[in-house]
Formats: sequence, structure tokens, C-alpha cells
Amino acid sequence: MRNERNSNYASLDFIDSQDERVVNKFFQLIEVIGEVKIVHTNFVKKLQSSQFYELRIKAGNEYRIVMFAIDHLNFAESNKIVCLCGLVKKSTKDYKKAIKQAERILDDYLQQKF
Repeated sequence: MRNERNSNYASLDFIDSQDERVVNKFFQLIEVIGEVKIVHTNFVKKLQSSQFYELRIKAGNEYRIVMFAIDHLNFAESNKIVCLCGLVKKSTKDYKKAIKQAERILDDYLQQKF
């Protein structure tokens, strides 16, 4: 499987706080990402002007999980993906805050791992 839990579990805490439908879709998409190399942009998309990708969940609201490909610059070529943080998308302004949070979490993660 290509995902790895972060030490402070920010993205899983976010998912666990959502309703069952969102939780089920999250784990279903994680399973698909682990099995399929090329994932449609409806589900995973590169965030502009950043090193991060977003997992896109539609279940009433639009939910996003910010992810980082650890072992390759290209998500499709990566074997290790870290889910960093989540948000309910309300506007494009939400991404700036989420990217800053993801950067902090990633720095902490990389310091612990390496």
C-alpha cells in the first residue's frame, strides 16, 4: 500500500471526524491509489505552485486531503504517499492555509523519519 500514517495523524483525525459516507469514500480511494498507478484527476490532482497533491472526496460537501509523494516527484511514479491534512473545500482561499499546515506537518514528518 502506498500511504503511510503521519506521526500526529492530522489527516486521519480529520477523516475520523466526518460522517461514515466520507470515511468510506476516503478508504475506498486510498485502496484505489494503492492498486492503480494512473488515477483520474477527479480523485487526485496536483496543487498548483506547490509540491503537494490533493485527494478529492465528494460526499455532499467537497473534502480534500493534502498528500505528498515521498519517493518520487511524480505522484503516479511514487510508491510512498503521506496524507498530511484535510479540509472541507469552501473556496480557493482554503488551500493556502492547508498548504501551510501541510508544510509544517511534512517538515515534522521528515525530521522524524530521516
